[in-house]
Amino acid sequence: MSSLQMGLLVAGGVTLLAVLGYNYWLSRKSAPRQAEVMPPEANPRASGEPAPDAVDPVLHDDFDKLPQPERKPVLDALIDVMAMLEVDQPVSGDAALAALPATRRVGTKAFNVEGCSELTGEWEPIMLGRRYSAFQAGVQLANRIGPLNEIEFSEFVVKTQAFADAVGGTPVFSDMLEEVARARELDQFASEHDAQLSFAITAMASAWSAGYVHQHAARLGFVAGVIPGRMVLPAEVQGLPPVLFLNFDQQAAMAEDPDLSPIREFTLSLDVPQVARGDQPFARLRQAADWLAQQMDGAVTDGGGQRLGAEVFDQIARDLEQLYDVLDERGLSAGSPQARRLFS
Repeated sequence: MSSLQMGLLVAGGVTLLAVLGYNYWLSRKSAPRQAEVMPPEANPRASGEPAPDAVDPVLHDDFDKLPQPERKPVLDALIDVMAMLEVDQPVSGDAALAALPATRRVGTKAFNVEGCSELTGEWEPIMLGRRYSAFQAGVQLANRIGPLNEIEFSEFVVKTQAFADAVGGTPVFSDMLEEVARARELDQFASEHDAQLSFAITAMASAWSAGYVHQHAARLGFVAGVIPGRMVLPAEVQGLPPVLFLNFDQQAAMAEDPDLSPIREFTLSLDVPQVARGDQPFARLRQAADWLAQQMDGAVTDGGGQRLGAEVFDQIARDLEQLYDVLDERGLSAGSPQARRLFS
């Protein structure tokens, strides 16, 4: 082999190595960012120590230790059509539960029956081992699907009458047309004062893997939700709705190898009427969005790619305070049981 051939062979080898190296660098550069592998002593969820730079972390590894919501009557004349049921003699909770319909829905609305405890005289959800001197049945006037209509009111009457017959009770119903009109008015109010906020965190450079998103969100207290691609920031009281939601591409979350599925955007959202004003959900949403964007080399946008500045968030905060005041005046304070039912 001549020196020329040898030189060409060497040059070709060098070129091949350079191409392979470049392709490897390019693939690494374009690959989704991966979650860091952290030793147990450096993992805040393992050690119990708060994560550095975390924004108001709410870490709940043991949900059984969360406080339980107080057990209160569900029905409220503010948002329910209610029918009183008098009985000739007290009825056991066991018999009352057996008499309830198989489904607790009337059309698209919630149907509930409560009993007046013979022991305390208070209204409560029907329970085993109790005795009740009267009952009240109710159907919700409106929800996000719409107001109660005439057909649903008629179904409510049928279900209530069937329960009354089973427990030996006599129901008293209100006027259908009046209740349907009240349902429409409540639905109109709810439609005008509903708010569900959502902001996007968009990658400015490399895309992210599902694990990368999970790792950063977990530092703020988010935990995996039931739906693939969803994380939630739990409430301080077990059983209450999450404070915030984080959503990213379900296909990426369900991919055979999620670490290889690029995610260029995820959303943070707040269902305003579901969370109490005192929990400062919008302030926590804003802080979480800013922190995640900074830590993940992203930007806070409106979902259409338009970056959002501080003045936009300031205006939203002012508008929310006005909304909270209106809901308070109507007796439907954000985060109250009535508001959570109406705006659902």
